[in-house]
Amino acid sequence: MSTELATDQAVLFESRDDGIAVITLNRPATRNCLSAEVREGLRAAWDRFERDPALRVGIVTGAGEKAFCAGGDLKAMVDSGMQVPPRDFIPVPYDNVHLSKPTIAAVNGAAFAGGWLIAQSCDLCVASTSATFAVTEVRVGRSSPWATPLIHMIPQRVMMEILLTGKPISARRAYEIGLVNRLAEPEDLMSEALGLAAEILDGAPLSVRVARETVMLATEMGRSAALEAARHASEVCYRSSDAQEGPRAFSEKRPPHWQGR
Repeated sequence: MSTELATDQAVLFESRDDGIAVITLNRPATRNCLSAEVREGLRAAWDRFERDPALRVGIVTGAGEKAFCAGGDLKAMVDSGMQVPPRDFIPVPYDNVHLSKPTIAAVNGAAFAGGWLIAQSCDLCVASTSATFAVTEVRVGRSSPWATPLIHMIPQRVMMEILLTGKPISARRAYEIGLVNRLAEPEDLMSEALGLAAEILDGAPLSVRVARETVMLATEMGRSAALEAARHASEVCYRSSDAQEGPRAFSEKRPPHWQGR
């Protein structure tokens, strides 16, 4: 049965029967900015997702129509005299938050600064045609070291323009440069994100996990080292029961019955 936190929570968590978790930043009145309560709620949600073996794909989105996440709470930063943010200031998937499962950002509106960071950190991104993206730090005297991995996602000169100007780009432009996987009309955004998640769920669980790890190894290592590391990572998949079930199901012309082992 699906479960969800009370609607007054800063971050909502829906655990679906199909193995998908939907995490919603739930402060639309403040454009889902990363206040302390949102950050802590998001950290708890990612932890819950990772720990639940029944959940295989996570989707993160924002409440309301205007913003996915407008970034950090600048007023709170000024009031606290924050200079260099603590390493764990924003819970970032696959960085300071340990995750081993695929994630999808369903961007429903503005994804600025920290909002861009969350969308960038997820494995895949589906965006509403009304969404906008921006790395706005240069406009408020801050910095964006977290944007470094963008060089593996978009062309260097496009990245340079985005960081140097701080100007927003449209969802269409984000799709054209490869930041976004799929576009959807606003009313179809979650259906598109859930459909993409369902496509991932069709795959063997261990194969999906190793496929994700292979992509990350390829971005972080040289060619030869990545090949060797990927071969090693793939052994658990090749030696699994599912590796026998897949070909057997194909030959018998039936859907496979994945066990994840």
